[in-house]
Amino acid sequence: MKSLILPILAITSVVSTLSLVNPSSASAGTIYNREVNQQERIYKGVQQGTISQSEYKNLEKREARIEAQRRNYLSDGHLSRQEAARLTREQNRVSNAIYRDRHN
Repeated sequence: MKSLILPILAITSVVSTLSLVNPSSASAGTIYNREVNQQERIYKGVQQGTISQSEYKNLEKREARIEAQRRNYLSDGHLSRQEAARLTREQNRVSNAIYRDRHN
């Protein structure tokens, strides 16, 4: 089961990293850095065996949703304070879920 998760995680990490290379504002860069950090936390949880396959899929789905929302907000070249606040709120929720999944 782990042998299936790790290649998927590696591919997901590469694709998400390539799509996040060019944030256009300071807050977008902060949000990007946090996404990378959370991806690393998920990866470590999978490696350590503390995050199950179903938890991994759920976390990745939530991370992808945040990334799609960020790209949508940046489509006009600007990230407003309200948009940045929404993304940060969602990232906080996912961060808490990562913590719960790694410590259950």
